[in-house]
Amino acid sequence: MSASAAGWEHFETEADVGVHAWAATRGAAFAQAALGVFALIVRPEEVEEREQREVRAQADSPERLLVAWINECLYVHEIEGIVVRQVEVDACTETVVHGVLRGEEVDAGRHQLGTVVKAATLHRVSVTESAGRHEVRVIVDV
Repeated sequence: MSASAAGWEHFETEADVGVHAWAATRGAAFAQAALGVFALIVRPEEVEEREQREVRAQADSPERLLVAWINECLYVHEIEGIVVRQVEVDACTETVVHGVLRGEEVDAGRHQLGTVVKAATLHRVSVTESAGRHEVRVIVDV
């Protein structure tokens, strides 16, 4: 896999679900992690990009920032009933992340709802970079 490729995958953990994501930048890896979490709720290919929502998070470390980012994204999903096809991060520092969720309101006739994701946790969270590849891991409570 090339260092510039981006993606995400789920990994097994005790009672919850983990998301491992990677990309060429930290911001893109955070976006992939959010997309991986949203894919637990509704498969992205079932969602149309009809609306967008801005999301911003702040924390005192990259690891806490990842958890805050995922939880802010989940908050938008929960409060506004939006499911997501695409996530873009336009700013990501050590302590602040800002991005856009693109998707639509949940449509029970078209969207097969999967896992209910409660929140991201600090358990085994990691944010790393090696040879131009940024990787993040986060476990979500389901």
